[in-house]
Amino acid sequence: MSLLDLVLNSLQDNKAEDIITIDLKGKSSMADHMVVASGRSARQVSALAENLHTRIKDVTGKVATIEGKGAGDWVLLDAGDIIVHIFRPEVREFYQLEKMWLTESADSTNA
Repeated sequence: MSLLDLVLNSLQDNKAEDIITIDLKGKSSMADHMVVASGRSARQVSALAENLHTRIKDVTGKVATIEGKGAGDWVLLDAGDIIVHIFRPEVREFYQLEKMWLTESADSTNA
């Protein structure tokens, strides 16, 4: 199982909403993929990030970096080749992060 599959499966298993995968290969040196997802509440956003962090560590042995988990509005999880953004829906709509990248990346996919 690839790291991307692991991330997507974890988010889906924990009921994340509106999961979008953006292919960054050749477009950015920071990562190969960006995953953007939503949780219904600050509590769910934090739980999605914590569960994903634990699953990555348990399966790969790597420790991903998490920022923003305490507030639960927007959590960034850096898993090396994959950057994961988990938002509350209102915050996601405000920042429209994936729209910026989707206009740059014609070959993005929806999960």
